[in-house]
Amino acid sequence: MVKETDLYPPVKAYLQGQGYDVKAEVGAADLVALRGAEAPVIVELKTRFSLALFHQGVERLALADLVYLAVPRGQGRGFGKALTANIALCRRLGLGLLTVRLRDGFVEAHCDPGPYRPRVSKPKQQRLLREFSRRVGDPNTGGATRIGLVTAYRQDALRCAAHLAAHGPARGRDVRDATGVDRATEIMRADHYGWFERVGLGTYALTAKGREGLTAYGARKA
Repeated sequence: MVKETDLYPPVKAYLQGQGYDVKAEVGAADLVALRGAEAPVIVELKTRFSLALFHQGVERLALADLVYLAVPRGQGRGFGKALTANIALCRRLGLGLLTVRLRDGFVEAHCDPGPYRPRVSKPKQQRLLREFSRRVGDPNTGGATRIGLVTAYRQDALRCAAHLAAHGPARGRDVRDATGVDRATEIMRADHYGWFERVGLGTYALTAKGREGLTAYGARKA
């Protein structure tokens, strides 16, 4: 079992290598480092990412502007994903982040303390607004799992499926004209849900799975 005290020697050595004088358990801080007349550096040590760790880091900002969080370096995609998310959170909170590879004491600084304001991604914002404008009604419940959500794309697919269920196999352009779904041919050709099958040149029919989809989503499509 990894202990917080296991992190202290490598983090201390890391800071000493940069010319800091380091002491442990000073006041409320796990580690305090000073270098000449510079502002103090505080490091909070924890065995894993947790909400409590971020709470402590924010509290230490009342003592110093330069506050780092330090956790053991994990392995695998799960840790990598958590690390990326927590780097972003640290930046939003004005905290620095260190990871410690315990097998050899290697310390890596992933971000430094300081003010941070993320830039809005215009493409992502436009996709959000486009989905909002194209979706008919409010067919989902906030907080629900992402699986099975009724998106604008699924609503268009449901309109295509409903037309085929009522009129039988049809050409993509005829489905488009009848339903008002401009991308009808594209949706049926891509067949992301397994609802459509091509039965002729540019002609599509509804599958058994498509009929199940109509039953499952019909009441929620708008």
